[in-house]
Amino acid sequence: MSDDVVAAVAEAHRREWAQVLAATAYLTRDLDLAEECAQEAYAQALRTWPQTGVPDRPGAWLTTTARNRAVDAMRRDAVLRRTLPLLVSDGAAPGPEDVLDDDRLRLVFTCCHPALSRDAQVALTLRLICGLSTAEVARAFLTQEATMAARITRAKKKIAAARIPYRVPTPDQLAERVDAVLDVIHLIFTTGHTAPIGPDLVRRDLVDAAVNLARLLHLLMPTDRATGALLALLLLTDARRDTRVDAGGRLQLLAEQDRTRWDARQIGEGVALVTDALRRRPPTRYAVEAAIAAVHAEAPRWEDTDWPEIVGLYDVLLELWPSPVVALNRAVAVSYRDGPLAGLDLLDSLLAEPALAPYGYLGAARADLLRRLSRWEEAAAAYAEALALTDNDVEREFLLRRLVEVRGHLMHGEL
Repeated sequence: MSDDVVAAVAEAHRREWAQVLAATAYLTRDLDLAEECAQEAYAQALRTWPQTGVPDRPGAWLTTTARNRAVDAMRRDAVLRRTLPLLVSDGAAPGPEDVLDDDRLRLVFTCCHPALSRDAQVALTLRLICGLSTAEVARAFLTQEATMAARITRAKKKIAAARIPYRVPTPDQLAERVDAVLDVIHLIFTTGHTAPIGPDLVRRDLVDAAVNLARLLHLLMPTDRATGALLALLLLTDARRDTRVDAGGRLQLLAEQDRTRWDARQIGEGVALVTDALRRRPPTRYAVEAAIAAVHAEAPRWEDTDWPEIVGLYDVLLELWPSPVVALNRAVAVSYRDGPLAGLDLLDSLLAEPALAPYGYLGAARADLLRRLSRWEEAAAAYAEALALTDNDVEREFLLRRLVEVRGHLMHGEL
């Protein structure tokens, strides 16, 4: 099998998995069967494409193959009669899907049904929409793989048992359902913005999928204050995408990035959206996060960053969304406003947080502040701790460089 075919199948998985699965699920009304048929379609591609060549439209080929397998399975095992009620397609009242017929969005709302817990909603969507492995989903949740596997299985069974409709909700139901979907889209984006594992810092397929879903949701609900705020946050954050690694593939921190290469169009759109979102009271969590991103985006140089404003926004965010990760980010902002020692004191107070125990960014943040304080031995230990919790190759290379740097100071007898 040629490397070109393997690469084509891998690229089709990154770009087309969600559409292949969603279209198949629309036919089967059975998530397990749809997932099995989608996986078989990709396996068939590995067997067929070396002989026939990669099709001009890989996604269409994969969708047709998956749906054909599903039809065969339903005919062979009489699955149609037994499982059609498990995922109900309620056609009694026309819904937004009649205007915006997007299988992925339909599947997101199915996975985010209120009958499921919030964690199950997000986990199931990451697994089914994004095609993440169970291990990757577990890392996004800061939990164990076995725990996540059980959670995903229970969620699928709950969808079947509750006969959850496979459609975008009607307009009168959208408001009560949208928060879960926003959380799902945000976690898809963050998982792609910095990939939990692998050779690349960014999974562009996940980032693009999240932005597209956010746009679609904002189109569905243009007056909703939260949907516009989330889209603003994603656009402002993603505007820095091309500067996050240098030409050699090495991580570039915010202070090192060439701001002239940031996407001005995305920044302009994001700033307009967040300005509108902040006019709507009370502000949402995503509006405040987008405002923080906007402060960074509008600073012409790193030295011009308005750290007092950012710390103030983090104070508001902590009230809206108390989270140890928010507290960590606020501590880093405080270190630039008040000095590294002030930030380190705040980070040290988070060391006992159970949710941050597997979170490599806590160790990395502490290591950086200790480095800035020239406390080389402690910095080396913190970098080593962060390395042990980091599986992304680009981040690992950055942490290794910093570890070598601080160890160099130790070798020269600096304390």
